[in-house]
Parts: sequence; C-alpha cells; structure tokens
Amino acid sequence: MDTAPRDTAYVEAAPGVRLWTEQRGDAGAPALLLVMGAQAAGLGWPEPLVDALAEHHRVIRYDHRDTGRSTWSYEQAPYRIADLAGDVVAVLDGLGVERAHLVGMSLGGILTQLVLADHPERVLSATLLGTGACSTTPYTAPDGTRAPVEELPGVDPRILEEWARSVEDHGLEAELDRRVRHWQLLNGDHIPFDPDWFRELERGIIEHTGRYDTSGAHARADQSGLVRTEALAATEVPTLVLAPTAEPVFPLPHPRHLAQVIGGARLVEIPGMGHALPPAVLGPLADAILGHTRTAS
Repeated sequence: MDTAPRDTAYVEAAPGVRLWTEQRGDAGAPALLLVMGAQAAGLGWPEPLVDALAEHHRVIRYDHRDTGRSTWSYEQAPYRIADLAGDVVAVLDGLGVERAHLVGMSLGGILTQLVLADHPERVLSATLLGTGACSTTPYTAPDGTRAPVEELPGVDPRILEEWARSVEDHGLEAELDRRVRHWQLLNGDHIPFDPDWFRELERGIIEHTGRYDTSGAHARADQSGLVRTEALAATEVPTLVLAPTAEPVFPLPHPRHLAQVIGGARLVEIPGMGHALPPAVLGPLADAILGHTRTAS
C-alpha cells in the first residue's frame, strides 16, 4: 500500500522550460533522484518501486522536457541531449537538494554519467542500468581480448524494426496497443510478459500527461559532446552498474564495459531482466539500489 507522503512542484530548467517533479517519502531522508529514459515520463518508474525506495529515501522523479506535464519545447527551441543532463541539476537546485543518490535508466543512465562526470559534488552515489558508457575506452573481455566500443553488440533487430515504424494516430486504444507491443519487445524473452500491467502503466502516464502523442524529440536531439572518458575513470563517487541479463538494447557485455570504465564501479546482475520494469524485477531492483545507497551513505 502506498502510504508515503507526496508533493508535486514545477522547477524552471531554462527560460520558458518548466519540469514537473514529484517527491515521496521523508523530507529529511537522503534524496534519491530517478532519471528515466528517452521519451519517458517520470511515471515510467512503477509505483511499487518508488514506494519501496521511499521507505528509506526522499525519492524524486520528474518528467523530462517533451514528456508528461513538463514543457514540450523542442519544436520551438531544439536542445541537446547534454541539456537534459543540465535538467537533472536544475531539478536538484529547484528542490533545494545539495546532493542526491542518482538512479538512471537507458537515456537516464547517460544523463547520470554526465552529471557524475561534470558535477560529482552533487552526487552521493550513482546507479546505472540499461545504458551504455560515455567513454571511448575499449572493452576488455575475460580472456583479455579488447574490443572497441563500436564493435560491441547492438540493439535487437526486432526493436530496431519497431522503432523504424512510423507512429500514426489511430486513437487512444491503438496507441496503447503500440506501446504495449513496444514494451513486450523491450521486456526480453526470459521474464513472462503481462500486457495488462504495462497497458495500465501507460494508461496512467497518458492520463497524467493529458495527451497520448509523443514528440520524438529525444531521438532528434543533438547527441554530440557526451564522451567523458577521463572524468568517469577518475570519479570517486560510489557507482553501481546493474546488468540485466536479457537486455535487448544494451546487451551484454555493455554493462560489464560500463563497470570497467567508471572508477571503482561494482557490477550486479539482475537475472532475466530486459529493458523494462515488469513486477518480477522490482523487488530485486529495489534491493540492489537500497543496498548500494546504504553502503555509499
């Protein structure tokens, strides 16, 4: 049961850009900021996971630009992916948080790495999942062979095919069908997929947003200037890399590479997990995150 108090507020990230935020849990507890993936609103972090984390933390989640209730601004004022990392700091500033534990998934993992490299004084710890490294350091396999980053495995072809499809407006239920189909591919082939659970998740996000279209802004945003090889190698911020064993977007060995390039990082596997947050992984995920933040604190 959700008993943690909630508080919502808007913070200004840039002139004319406001970000919707939600806080849950004890205001005096160490802050933990959840950073979601591309085109994903903050409600993409499932309620049971947020509640579990809020038992020990002041949990903050927010809507990226062009998602949820935050400003949809890309068409009028295009921005860079790096600007979205600035938004992470803007959320902390706007809510009066000096330092926080950061948890980043997918694009959120990229943004978390940028903050970890550029603003380590704001980060108590970092947890990364479903993401690639902002580093040009080659991957070293267990047998000692080295592979350039560009030679690591790519996205599952079935997902690339889905991403290549044009998104057409055929009404709310058809859009929900499309999103559920997408989640089924991201879920991977190991954990049973519950379409009804993901449909209700997306229905809640659409109700929160007040519209069911997507802007595609994050796919079009400038991706230059994301490499932080030296800063990540030198960081002293405690960092946990979670390795979903059935990850179809950043498949193994991407998490192992990520753990290699970040100074002092630890690697923990989440068996069967893909690039989604179904109920079966929420308990292990919460345990891993809380174990890391407890140790880091």
